Amino acid sequence: MNFMSVGTTGIEASRLILGCMRMSELSVAEAAEVLTAAHASGINFYDHADIYGGGKSETVFAQAAKAAGLKRDELFLQSKVGIRKGFFDFSKEHIVSSVEGILDRLETDHLDFLLLHRPDTLVEPEEVAAAFEHLEQSGKVKYFGVSNQNPMQIELLQKYVPMKLQANQLQFGPAHTPMVDAGFNVNMFDEAGLNRDGSILDYSRLKEMTIQPWSPFQVDLSQGLFIKHPAYQELTAKLQAYADERGVTLEAIVMAWILRHPAMMQPIVGSMNPERITKMCEGITVELSRQEWYDIYLSAGNSLP
Repeated sequence: MNFMSVGTTGIEASRLILGCMRMSELSVAEAAEVLTAAHASGINFYDHADIYGGGKSETVFAQAAKAAGLKRDELFLQSKVGIRKGFFDFSKEHIVSSVEGILDRLETDHLDFLLLHRPDTLVEPEEVAAAFEHLEQSGKVKYFGVSNQNPMQIELLQKYVPMKLQANQLQFGPAHTPMVDAGFNVNMFDEAGLNRDGSILDYSRLKEMTIQPWSPFQVDLSQGLFIKHPAYQELTAKLQAYADERGVTLEAIVMAWILRHPAMMQPIVGSMNPERITKMCEGITVELSRQEWYDIYLSAGNSLP
């Protein structure tokens, strides 16, 4: 496993993150097997959210980590807050109380990273700043970030929040590429030229903010996995061909494709299958050429101007 600093923190975090959204569906013994496989592959960064499994994912993780013999000081724990049933909530009261619940379920005294889960249009950034300052000063959170936010939303928060926002979770994968599409089609009438995210990729690189790609194997939340989607069979075949050439799996090539981008992204591996986690981690060792990266991009049905 290669390691990287998230944002400007200087920590030694694994290039891949284990996403624990589905851990609530596992028994403690099954979850311990997942964590053992992830740890053996070098993953030391684990992503949660207070809504995953209604909080059960965090509870199962804590019990499984003990069963797997993982030590807290060897792990980086990240969780997200702000989504409530039917609305978003970035109030100080909700952020602070949510973190208290997270710490209790994870059986730890602090989070390494706390992210705001989805943009709240009713956000009062002064309240976010007050919540973050309280959590930092009390030693309950070390670093902060956001999820699914565009540059101006981040800038608004950053005007009031004194600590640097270090990470942003955004969907990205070979079948979901709006982050790069608009950059290829500047000043064009093409559909691909629509700037859907405020140039978040370039912004993140300028601000030294780590992008954590989620659901890299999905088209989007409604269309499911690209390998099963009829519109992405050429992409699937191309990935498999590169995998066969290198003696690795398609999963490894997907990870290698994301990691090839110089933005130094930190992909989230959401599988609860130990074997599949190991396969994806093999992508760390695969080097794709510039031409191979573009071949994969074009095989997803994209075009270049």
